[in-house]
Amino acid sequence: MATNLTTQTNVHTVDTLQEAKAQVDRFVAQGYTKDQLFVLAHDKDRTERLVEETDTERIGLEEEGVMTAAANLFRSRGMELRAKMQSVGIRAEEAERLEKELDRDKIVVIAWGGKPYGDDDYDPAIMFYPPFIV
Repeated sequence: MATNLTTQTNVHTVDTLQEAKAQVDRFVAQGYTKDQLFVLAHDKDRTERLVEETDTERIGLEEEGVMTAAANLFRSRGMELRAKMQSVGIRAEEAERLEKELDRDKIVVIAWGGKPYGDDDYDPAIMFYPPFIV
């Protein structure tokens, strides 16, 4: 039985706004809705500009849950980003690696399958591009 692609979470790491826009367009063409699409940068202002330019969403209260959203008010930016990524199913170790990519000025584009995650729960079927080599 085929899996509905839009219930699969996909995470792409890109270098530029143009690449982020192109990836968002590909995800939309695959059937993801704009409320399933997120872009992240390490800098909050850059993230806000990317969200506006790509017409995507912020990982917010609905995805994070009240406790994580409240805790993020007191976290460093790196910890906040990792918590946001974990709330959409990215395993803690992968969120840490992605945050290091964000430190290197990369952009993370997420097509979320729609299931919120908490604590140590994660989505084992997430597809990463480029793939993580352990």
